[in-house]
Amino acid sequence: MLVPERVELVRLRLGLTKIGFADSLGIDRKTLQRFEKDGHDLPQSCIPRLIELSGYPEGFFKDRTKIEYPNASGVSFRSLRSLTAASRNSAMAAGAVAFIFDDFVNSEYTLPTHDVPTEVKSVSPAKAALGLRAQWGIGLRPIGNLINLLEAKGIRIFSLVEETRHLDAYSLWRNDKPYIFLNTLKTAERSRFDAAHELAHLILHRHTGSSHSSAESEADAFASAFLMPKEDLYAEIPRVRSLNQLIEKKKRWGVSAAALAYTLHKLGKITDWHYRSYCIALGKFGRNVEPNPMERESSQIWEKVLTDLWRRGLPIKVVAENLNVPERELNSLLFGIASKQFRHEKKEERQALKVV
Repeated sequence: MLVPERVELVRLRLGLTKIGFADSLGIDRKTLQRFEKDGHDLPQSCIPRLIELSGYPEGFFKDRTKIEYPNASGVSFRSLRSLTAASRNSAMAAGAVAFIFDDFVNSEYTLPTHDVPTEVKSVSPAKAALGLRAQWGIGLRPIGNLINLLEAKGIRIFSLVEETRHLDAYSLWRNDKPYIFLNTLKTAERSRFDAAHELAHLILHRHTGSSHSSAESEADAFASAFLMPKEDLYAEIPRVRSLNQLIEKKKRWGVSAAALAYTLHKLGKITDWHYRSYCIALGKFGRNVEPNPMERESSQIWEKVLTDLWRRGLPIKVVAENLNVPERELNSLLFGIASKQFRHEKKEERQALKVV
């Protein structure tokens, strides 16, 4: 018998309404409602359709292990007003799948415990960012790989591949572990800033929530100060001469040209007129195009875990089968590391072949 909760997860993951989901399965809405509320099983004929539509194996729908979703009240979503319910629900369902994998990893490995402040004194977001830099021993130097730093401090980072411009990232605490989910369809610079923004929510808004009116601006101020300390900016850019200068210099801090220009404008290093002209010029590149782009950051923790699993005879395909989830879902949550490793392995195999 199919488990309604697991069928519901797949519906949410697909971003379908109940009517649209029922239509896709070739059943009427009342049949779906009876299945969800009264325990009536779905017609046997729609199971192949469900498997084909979702890509999930039949075993997933019959597994009675409880599904854990991210706690909606503790999740921070950016651009919440613009985000559709379908996009939000799909991202939350992805989080539930990530928890399935994370629990499996926890049963096999001991990952770093978190070193994230849980109590922050009443200071400005910028001072909180500098305080965290001091706690982590970073000082004022630029942060090389932000994802690797956050993982080393015990934050679990998962990737999302959501086709929506309104979903940047979200974060939450689960069992006293901090999590960040990043939409990797954004530019590398945008994802990096989003990671710092979500770090702010984890620290500043764990107990107050991030739904209050100033939460987003506080997280942005924290992210700017964390990635671009004022003293380092002043030392490297004593005077702003042109937009090209910013496009070249931005690589030092791993931020977008727009974020660097905004920060310098807030610090009074760029006039209102010049800032507007820079924004117009940058806008001509396009929404998802960054001039002089940086290389995208990835997860070091998941790469090490997947490499060790592969050496133990547990490639991602086998892990996915054991967890009853599609391999593509795990790959999309793990920065595509598994598919990169597979291509590398195949390349090595081809190079090892000799013509006889």
